[in-house]
Amino acid sequence: MPKEGLLPAPIKVLAEQIYLYQKGVRPLVLFTCNRRYLSYAERLLGHHGISYIVKPIGKGIRLNLFFGKAECLQAIRILVKNPITALSPEEDFILGALLGYDLSVQCERYCHRKTLTALSQKTA
Repeated sequence: MPKEGLLPAPIKVLAEQIYLYQKGVRPLVLFTCNRRYLSYAERLLGHHGISYIVKPIGKGIRLNLFFGKAECLQAIRILVKNPITALSPEEDFILGALLGYDLSVQCERYCHRKTLTALSQKTA
């Protein structure tokens, strides 16, 4: 990791997300980053006493780091068994709602994904 004060942009983003979590703005956060930042992220979350779950993204070098309240992380453990890109429209909707994404946008996304799923089933 670079010298103090020269933190890479992803770590600055993580610090901001931790701040928002601690202020109660978000009960659950999803931070996506390169694996090289994982140990630093884990130390930072550990320093603040924040629980987290690491979910690799495929076989690549990126990962999803969920952190937040225990009950939200338990829901993630149950819900996110596969890569996020493989979630059903319903699972995707629930995840977006848990993360605090705009509900109307989530509704539009759900309807669009549900329509695409129905169309692909008709052609199969």
